[in-house]
Order: sequence, then structure tokens, then C-alpha cells
Amino acid sequence: MSDFDSQLLHYLPQVLRTNELLIQCPGVSLFFLALGFLTFAKFTVKAFGVVLQTFVLPGTSLKKYGAGKGAWAVVTGASEGIGKEFALQLAKKGFNVLVSARNADALQTLVNEIESSAPPNKNVQAKAIVMDFSKLSDESEWKRFEGALEGLDIGVLVNNVGKSHRAPIYFTEASTQEIEDILTINVNATVRVTKMVLPGMVNRKRGLILNMGSFSGTGIASPMLATYAGTKSFLSTFTSSLAEEVKHKGIDVQCLNTYFVVSNMSQIRKSSITAPTPKNYVRAVLQKVGLACGALWTGRPNVSTPYWSHGILDYLMNLIGWKMVFIRYTHGLHSNIRKRYLRKLEREAKKQ
Repeated sequence: MSDFDSQLLHYLPQVLRTNELLIQCPGVSLFFLALGFLTFAKFTVKAFGVVLQTFVLPGTSLKKYGAGKGAWAVVTGASEGIGKEFALQLAKKGFNVLVSARNADALQTLVNEIESSAPPNKNVQAKAIVMDFSKLSDESEWKRFEGALEGLDIGVLVNNVGKSHRAPIYFTEASTQEIEDILTINVNATVRVTKMVLPGMVNRKRGLILNMGSFSGTGIASPMLATYAGTKSFLSTFTSSLAEEVKHKGIDVQCLNTYFVVSNMSQIRKSSITAPTPKNYVRAVLQKVGLACGALWTGRPNVSTPYWSHGILDYLMNLIGWKMVFIRYTHGLHSNIRKRYLRKLEREAKKQ
């Protein structure tokens, strides 16, 4: 007799007793049948909803927020990458655009590009305000920034300004200045800009605020990017809390859960299925405003994962659960990136 046969004979009486119990207690059978049906139904409805939002349904029209009606969009961190694309695409949608970042030359070039590429039937204005968002204590700069916003009919605020570590690094090894800059820019400056813009939106009873989240923190914990991930987790909770406060006042607030995008921050130079160009990423965001897409029913209110491959990945990660598996995978990934980064520094040092 094989081992399999022996095990089968061992468990057979237990199986028979279980079947007998189910026959004698039809209520128990009905309960487990209903439980299985509900579990399957929940999975089916959620999967269908994610597919529908990610690939079929359009998001809220930007006309709700004043597109083509003289309203302004304010974009922070707009000198390059995702921020620059938000400015360009919002202008093409008919918003006047105010852009802000540290690089004055890049901002002026962007303003010229916005004004020169505006649709002929839309009188789009653009202006720039140079601002170093790491200088939170510089009240004169903040007053200058607030003055630039004064009197504008702001329909959209994109809190895109952000900072990460130069490369993955253990918290104990990171410089105090780098940690403080990440906290100041990603949290304090973002909250302060929002505080400046939101009252006007409340008075006008319309507005859209987009906060840039990340899979690091918004999705899962991210070892070797602890401070950065912590700030993105803050933005997720801040967004959900603020959204509930102002939703009855005509204002929508969303946290954009973002995986890799081609940018200087991510240090990804070539696009792929999971790493779109800023242009394609921003296009997806503006097409899916108000929809959760891959973040649908994942216990993160007002979080959206709008780019299709990011959305599928977000959905699968939450379907599988076992967050610790993904955290450990991320730790290993960041550890390897750190090693490559240090080897690169060594090569560069030898060339000097």
C-alpha cells in the first residue's frame, strides 16, 4: 500500500463524519454555501469594478473645476517631469497655469512653451513663481508666493513638489539634512500650500486637489526609504481626512498612488509597461479624475491608482494580501539598488 493510500484511509473516516454532519445539519451546509457565494461575489464585483474604472469609465470632466472658463491651475514642482506635464496638459485643457519650483530658467521656458502651444481658441495665461519649498521658515518667500496666488480663481491644485533620498539608504545612515528636507517639502510645504489655496475653493464651491502619493507609503511600507515612505503615508491619510471635510462643498481631493515613472527622481530613463513617461502618466490621471481605479475598495479612501499597469499591480497586491512579502521584496530591491549606486560612486571617484 502506498503512502498516499495510507493517508487516504487515515483521513477517510473524518471526511465521512464531516459529510454526515452536513447532512444532519442542513443549516450548516447552507451557511458555508452562502459564505462561499458571498466571497466569490465580492471578488467578482471588485475585479469587475477595477477593470471598469481602469479601462472603460471616464473620470470627472475638468470643466467642473473651471477648465476653459478662466480658472487657474497651480502646479508645484513644475520645472520638469510629472509637474511639467501637469502644467502643459492642464493648459491644453483650458486652464490658466501658475507654475512654481526652484529653477527660474526652467520655469520661464515652461511658461513660454505653455503660451506658445495653447489652443488657438483658448486664451491661456501662464506665470511662474520661483520658490524653494525646503525653506519653510523663510516668511518673506512664503508671503511672495501667497501674493502670487492672491485674486486668482484657482480650480485645480497639483501638489507635485516632492523630494526623496538620492538613493535607497538605511535611516540610521541618512543625513539629518536630507531627512529634514524630505519632511519639510513633502509634508509641511504641501500642507501650507493647500491651506493657502483651499479657502478660495470653498468660497467658490468648486475645486480639485491632487496630492502625489507613491507605492512607497501609500501602497506598502518601503524599507531603505523610510522617511520618504512615511511622508507619502501621511499624504494618503491627510487626503482622506481632508476629502471628507470638503466633499459637500464641491471640492474633490485625491492622493495619486504612483509606481515607477520615467523621471530624475526615480532615475529611470527608459519607459516600460510599468514605468510610463510623464506625458502618458499625467494623461491617465486627468482622464480618471474621481475614480479609484486599482485602489478601488482597498480601504484607502480617496486614493487613486490611475495608470493602467499601476492599477493592476495595486489590485493584485491587495488581492494577495501578505504585505510582509512585498515589504521584504522591496527591501531586497532597494538593497541591490544601493549597492549599484555605491559602485557607481566608486567608479566616478576613480576617474577623478
